[in-house]
Amino acid sequence: MAEFRRLIIKWVESPSNPFTRFRTLNTVVRFFTTIKPVRRLLHGSQSGTYIEYAFAGMSEYEADANPFKQFDEWFQQAVAAKIDLPNAMTLATATKEGVPSARTVLLKDFDEEGFVFYTNYDSPKGKELAENPDAALVFYWRELGRQVRLTGRVNQVSEEESDCYFRSRPVGSRLATLASSQSEIIPGRSVLEDRFKQLAEKYRGKDVPRPPNWGGYRLLLNS
Repeated sequence: MAEFRRLIIKWVESPSNPFTRFRTLNTVVRFFTTIKPVRRLLHGSQSGTYIEYAFAGMSEYEADANPFKQFDEWFQQAVAAKIDLPNAMTLATATKEGVPSARTVLLKDFDEEGFVFYTNYDSPKGKELAENPDAALVFYWRELGRQVRLTGRVNQVSEEESDCYFRSRPVGSRLATLASSQSEIIPGRSVLEDRFKQLAEKYRGKDVPRPPNWGGYRLLLNS
């Protein structure tokens, strides 16, 4: 490991020229991958175990001319394959300065108007979308060896559409949405549990309203 430390120090103290630093860092990486535990992690066990990917291919002649119909076909295949949460997708957003962030959300509806998900408008992703509506979605269905990437601009859906979806959720989910301010720092879990109990008592036998800072977004694909 003395050699590894020497290379790290050399990289830190190397000139600011990016090409010189890259060559030095490349030497560090090549040395690092010669360490047996790391090599085993990167390339499989000593027995030479590798993952074999053998999935059906696809040509452009098989693709539907309508991308929404093609996505629907792939999505139904993912559902039929009994993949856990086939509607899970990575949502990538960025601040107005271009600093990116990503998280997993659930697709709740899609058609030729776009792809819809729901969240708290005051969450970090909601704030980023307010100042920079350009976003990307990625579906990854490992069992099918397939991923789908979508880019476009995101708009809030209508209040009527958000209300309709909110009413379709179980009462417990609606109460939890009211009780939780997403990404809010709280002293402990008991705060949420107390809020939930208070709201459950308040709305016992009544309709649970959708909070105004919670609703849907629709990603409209770039043409």
